[in-house]
Amino acid sequence: MSDNSAGETVHSETVSGGSTDGARRGDDGVATAGRDDTTARLPEGFEVLVVGPTHGGGIVSYISEQTERLQDHLTVTVHDSGAPPAGSGIRRFLSGLVTALVALVRFAARSPPNVVHVHTSHHFSFYRKGLYVFLARYVWDVPVLLHVHGSGFDDFVRTEARLVAAYQRAVFGACDEIVVLSEDWKEIVATRAPRSKLRVLPNAVDPAAYRADPTDEVPHFVFVSNLIERKGVAEFASAVERLAERHPGEFRVSIAGDGPLSDRVERLAAAREEVTYHGYVSEQRKRELLAEGSVFVLPTYAEGLPIAMLEGMAGANAVISTGVAAIPEVIDDDRGILVEPGDAEALADALEALLTDPEGRARMAETNRRAVEEEYSWQSAIDELLRIYAAHARN
Repeated sequence: MSDNSAGETVHSETVSGGSTDGARRGDDGVATAGRDDTTARLPEGFEVLVVGPTHGGGIVSYISEQTERLQDHLTVTVHDSGAPPAGSGIRRFLSGLVTALVALVRFAARSPPNVVHVHTSHHFSFYRKGLYVFLARYVWDVPVLLHVHGSGFDDFVRTEARLVAAYQRAVFGACDEIVVLSEDWKEIVATRAPRSKLRVLPNAVDPAAYRADPTDEVPHFVFVSNLIERKGVAEFASAVERLAERHPGEFRVSIAGDGPLSDRVERLAAAREEVTYHGYVSEQRKRELLAEGSVFVLPTYAEGLPIAMLEGMAGANAVISTGVAAIPEVIDDDRGILVEPGDAEALADALEALLTDPEGRARMAETNRRAVEEEYSWQSAIDELLRIYAAHARN
């Protein structure tokens, strides 16, 4: 049902078969999906059109994983909504506006799918994606699923700007389902959207892609993220310096990523033999670092539900992070330690607490790996998405 001439990228096609815990095709030719006694039924040739960017990070990675796994169960097509170019100023704004308009025209020119699944973040992303929601609902008259991402979406929804709030209500009102990452976000979005439309679906990772070894000879703290202020890079560097003064040579630190604060990390690695700065690393090397680590550290100021943290858990790491957004819904006392954002002293104390408690580290590592397998795997996420799609296939 996809229309290549309209500019979409077809990532998959309808296939038969599948496993008993995913989608399968019954004797009547109807695709079914679900686990145990929960079965979702999808008509033959059912197509989901996924709307979102195809270049960049964050949402792009999620869309790629989503479409790869959905293709075993239905027809899934990705429409590239475009993304503003790097930089700032009027030229960036105009270029992003033109890109968005061209993408929207291509979207309107194609044939309607059975369900439109729109991925959005806050601000300009939401303003653009709202137009896709309106087209799908009021022109095509097909069900729309809006999937919310982005570290600042909670603040975006709390805006006091009346026009923005009115636009948010209109977009949410046109949706059939609104997927949020956590119960906390559900409560926030419920101030603008009907609660009956809200559904919590956490981010997901593939635990099989990560080697899980909860043992360690030397405590190994791993930080893998963009080196930007929001991720708490400066606080982590300060905390490591304090820990090194208290326990010189008794631990390792690996930092991977790049960004404007890379010079701070480079200075830390040059001054402390316990620290290795790897710079930007490949996906494979990232997974190796997480498997080699014993504690994943993310002292962030703002997040949704960080996939990097789930990846650290999949690699059998205890977690040290902050109590922002959805993180406290995942990390309790059995899984790690949470501190206040910006508190380098408390972060150093948390590092020391796990440094000096090898049994606690190992116990948290095993618990976290098991939690990812049971609660945050892609299999669980895809099963839930299939149930959502199937609910609208019957309408």
